[in-house]
Amino acid sequence: MAKRIFLSPPHMSGNEMAYIQRAFDENYITSIGSNVTGFEASIREITGTPNALALINATAAIHLTLRVLNVGPGDEVFASSFTFIGSVAPILYQGAKPFFIDSDTKTWNMDPTLLASELEERTAKGTPLPKALILTHLYGQMAQIDVISVLCARYGIPLIEDAAESLGATFKGKHSGTFGQFGVFSFNGNKILTTSGGGLLIGPDKSAIEQARFLSTQAKDDFPHYEHTTYGYNYRMSNILAGVGIAQLEVLNERIKRKREIFDYYYQALSSDTGISFMPEVEGSVGNRWLTTVTFDDFNTREKVRLALQDADIESRPLWKPMHMQPVFHDCQYRGNGVSEGLFANGLCLPSGTAMDDKDLDRILSVIKSC
Repeated sequence: MAKRIFLSPPHMSGNEMAYIQRAFDENYITSIGSNVTGFEASIREITGTPNALALINATAAIHLTLRVLNVGPGDEVFASSFTFIGSVAPILYQGAKPFFIDSDTKTWNMDPTLLASELEERTAKGTPLPKALILTHLYGQMAQIDVISVLCARYGIPLIEDAAESLGATFKGKHSGTFGQFGVFSFNGNKILTTSGGGLLIGPDKSAIEQARFLSTQAKDDFPHYEHTTYGYNYRMSNILAGVGIAQLEVLNERIKRKREIFDYYYQALSSDTGISFMPEVEGSVGNRWLTTVTFDDFNTREKVRLALQDADIESRPLWKPMHMQPVFHDCQYRGNGVSEGLFANGLCLPSGTAMDDKDLDRILSVIKSC
């Protein structure tokens, strides 16, 4: 019987147990220890960011950025519509309101033309500008970050990069997550690297990251007893999980190389087939190709392929359902062009695990081609 092929399963480096054992040997197994500091240091070295904070997940990291930026009730936050709900749920945590911006066809990420139009119209009418903007780099591919970061700077809008899926991706040599005031990475079990569950917050402003660090540890003031002038959260990463993260970061370049090889394998086999298109890569960028994603001519073809893969014990997944289409956000405003709705209707994520070999890929391709 053929083995099940998962969408993007964890792929261990082989060194994880050594760092976990170090945590046990030091008897630091909670949220402090050499693995936590080492994990943060590794991220600083890889990305070139001066400040890093290891956390329990990327959603917690985004939440902390909104607290640091004093986003609260009555405020509005612009966000990518074509994303995972964890990117935007923290806006609700703060009692604020999301305003969703649709995607472009060039990157499938936030459309800078739509963003510019909305900002220009608001300025002309005297309508308040957003308190912040959360930009998602989808499926490991960079948005048009050069244009969007300039727009944010021009209008004085803090930019939060949701780079949860794009660790290691670059634009003109600069790492995803390092263009804005804050960058956020995810180390969930299905990401390019995993700590089982985990996230990380980076940024150029040391005082802002230290404020987030303070809030992530229950906002305990500097007293010998527990003193609190504000409330915080229990958001720090454990020393054990950070050890897994250090070992994973050691193979980041290998994982990106393999993800891109998998994309190329699919592309060579399917790109000439009428009706199949691949997620583009914006000029000047190198994505990590976390998931290989495709679109078909119509929903029925997409479903035929998805169900055929399912019957063959091969996991695939529709593309993200846009946030402006989600029932929970039914009363939120949205500036769109229909791009993300079309991607959701006709798009599919293909298995992209880095431990797959060519036989696995050929098995997947045979099912797709049979449809």
